[in-house]
Amino acid sequence: MKNVIELFSLEGKTAIVTGALGLIGKQHCIALAEAGANVVVCDISEEKCIAFAKELPSESMGLAFDITNKQQVEEAKQKILEKFNHIDILVNNAAINDMVENPVSMLEESKFENYPLDLFRKVIDVNVTGMFICSQVFGTEMAKQNKGSIINIASTYGIVAPDQSLYLKPDGSRLFYKSPAYPTAKGAVLAFTRFLAAYWGEQNVRVNALSPGGVENNQADYFIENYSKRTPLKRMAQPTDYKGALLFLASDASSYMTGANLVVDGGWTIW
Repeated sequence: MKNVIELFSLEGKTAIVTGALGLIGKQHCIALAEAGANVVVCDISEEKCIAFAKELPSESMGLAFDITNKQQVEEAKQKILEKFNHIDILVNNAAINDMVENPVSMLEESKFENYPLDLFRKVIDVNVTGMFICSQVFGTEMAKQNKGSIINIASTYGIVAPDQSLYLKPDGSRLFYKSPAYPTAKGAVLAFTRFLAAYWGEQNVRVNALSPGGVENNQADYFIENYSKRTPLKRMAQPTDYKGALLFLASDASSYMTGANLVVDGGWTIW
């Protein structure tokens, strides 16, 4: 029987993280590597992926591929298996937010009535279809070996609706509305998590979601203040606040947990 420290160990495991160069993605990689996993750093810049992989405290590798392109994901799988022989953990972290690019038209275009269909489709393609493809390609290897852990990064906005008042400036004006694509996609992440957990349960492939709250990242002071007031812990998250939760879901510490949504949001969704 493993002691509690051994339950959290990832020694000898291979972990894949998509969107690995993002604010939280880097911390996911660090957490997995610190626990002993060999981490595959995946994002769109191969040079940066390789460079960051070299900084991790375990034998790791960097790969660049488009998560919405199944052929590229299949090719990445072969490279991973050639180096590490097995795949044990997948963190579906890659996602895009739904910001309208033109600041002049941002307010009008972010309204639901005007929200661009092509932008809605793009968010769904990356945040949902990309997760589906990576789970299908990498998760199938886990199912073959009868063990593995898939962690889908969701959001509080997959659970509750956006509070549009957060985005009001002190004078009552606003630059944009939080639009429908991101919450819709993150809601789909939770539904897909439950589906896959039930489908692969007999193969001992556990599939769980992690729903983080908002992370402080140089936002306007008024937004940080608005968000913090709305949160029981009275602050936004730091990027490192999710390392423990991710390690729990990746490791044997959560061996009897699947199909669940681990909410780490400072209490945001209790109100």
